[in-house]
Amino acid sequence: MPDPADQNARPIADAGLPQPPRRRRDLRRADGALSDAQTGTMPAVTPDLSNTPDAGTPVPRRSSWAEAAAAADQASPAPSAPITSVPAPTRRPARPPVTAQPQVPQAGQPAGPDSGTSAVAYDGDEAAPPSSYVPEEAPTPAFRRVRPTAADVIADSPMPDFISSPGLFVREQKPRPVGGVRGALYALTGGAWNLGPGAKQREEDELGRRISRQLQGSFNTAVLSLKGGIGKTSTTVGVGLTLAEFRGDPPCAIDANPDSGDLVERALGEGIYQQASPRTITDLLANIEGVDSLTALARYMHHAGRLHLIAGEQDPEVSDSLTAAEYLRIRKLISNYYSVALTDCGTGVTHNAMSGILQSADNIIIAAGYAVSGAKRARSTLHWLASHGYEDLARNAIVVITDKDEVSSRVDKDAIEEHLAGICRQLIAVPHDRGVADGDLVTLDVLKPETRRAYKEIAASIVDGYR
Repeated sequence: MPDPADQNARPIADAGLPQPPRRRRDLRRADGALSDAQTGTMPAVTPDLSNTPDAGTPVPRRSSWAEAAAAADQASPAPSAPITSVPAPTRRPARPPVTAQPQVPQAGQPAGPDSGTSAVAYDGDEAAPPSSYVPEEAPTPAFRRVRPTAADVIADSPMPDFISSPGLFVREQKPRPVGGVRGALYALTGGAWNLGPGAKQREEDELGRRISRQLQGSFNTAVLSLKGGIGKTSTTVGVGLTLAEFRGDPPCAIDANPDSGDLVERALGEGIYQQASPRTITDLLANIEGVDSLTALARYMHHAGRLHLIAGEQDPEVSDSLTAAEYLRIRKLISNYYSVALTDCGTGVTHNAMSGILQSADNIIIAAGYAVSGAKRARSTLHWLASHGYEDLARNAIVVITDKDEVSSRVDKDAIEEHLAGICRQLIAVPHDRGVADGDLVTLDVLKPETRRAYKEIAASIVDGYR
């Protein structure tokens, strides 16, 4: 018969193992003998030490499920065949199958196969988890949305571009009408009724857009004629002021007339020019090596608003001394600071600087008048250019007919225009205007609307020819 559980107390203590506190039960009978009879309480269970490798070694009592499982493994009989050690798994199994949840034995309850603890089953291909392994719960199946949410719709929709498509977010505003019935209605209603600009204003706006086109590089337009007094210099000033009005960068006008040109006087007025420093193109050539900035260049220039001008030589003894090489030096300097340059060439096409002017010109303006002689000279100029290696300039030339002297009704203007229109890129007529015919100061404020529109068309045609 096995000894009572109390007899194991001393061996456990002698083993140096901690002994959990337990309540002693009196199992003795009245005569002092031990009894296994039922006393109303659960009797202590003594482990069977006969099957252990060392029967004389007492089995310590375990206080956790892991320790109890380890003790049970040691107490199991040795297998008949040796068990090959299984290497540790290189990865943690995703989720080992669990047959039952392990139960931790209560205090005072012995550990063993019959103690209510269920084992965990694993596949043979997978290594058993460590003793502190806690099985993971089964993942909850993901919920599949049947209908897309607002967040899904926004995420799938393309993102609009605020820069390239501003019309998607801002309502387009009509341009403000100026003048006429539309302008009056807009002013009376304080802008509540905006019918937009009329056809005439839209044409004016289109001309302004063409004039203000951004250019890549520096360009030069030569204004020439075979006869003096037919509007060559006034056209240079009027077109130059128009370019300065619409373009973001100021233009430059160069007086290369060998016959004491009056370009600056027509742009500033005789009185203002005499009071200003009389620096000319000759002075600029004499000091051109020291001009290395726009500030240094401004000392040799005159300013009519935003139009910058280089005055021609007024001394008759040296006025005809400008050579083609000298003009090319001036043109190279101007190209560093100005994108548009106008050159008043004077009368004729055979003076010294003319070859340099035509060589550096991107397009030309041929001034003519409403007269039989004027039309013939303009046509002769185009033929001379085509026969001397300037066919592109002749083909893309702009012929400007100025009604300077208000010719009589006997002159057939339409016949003259048809005579010249077929041999040039564009023909533009400037109506008679006292602000041009007097030969004095040319300002846009005193010109007729028709004259200003003609200068706009010339300026737009010039910029269109810059490629």
